[in-house]
Amino acid sequence: MRSANLLQQKFAVKLNIQNPNAQALPVRGLHTELNVGGKQIASGVSDHAFVVPAYGESEFDMTITANAALAYLVLADKVNQNASSIDYELTGAASIDLPFLSHLPFRQSGSFSLQASQ
Repeated sequence: MRSANLLQQKFAVKLNIQNPNAQALPVRGLHTELNVGGKQIASGVSDHAFVVPAYGESEFDMTITANAALAYLVLADKVNQNASSIDYELTGAASIDLPFLSHLPFRQSGSFSLQASQ
């Protein structure tokens, strides 16, 4: 956590970007959103440039702004509904510095168990 107040918190996060292509990807910047239980609880944007090597991967540091109070409300609502899990979705796009490819969207989704491990 980098800073916090009642309405928002700033976190340092590390993203791992994989490139399955035969050409390096010169990234100019990136933006992302995290939705949990259908509600946007965090987002981030960065203009930090880096290159993801061909058939390789790079780790990328960025700051995201979150709303922990909203995340808590979404989680509490699911617990009150006796839900066994909660869905998440990470979306965004990278700005790429290549001809004919300026915007590379990404999406990952899944769910977290709300059941205590036994």
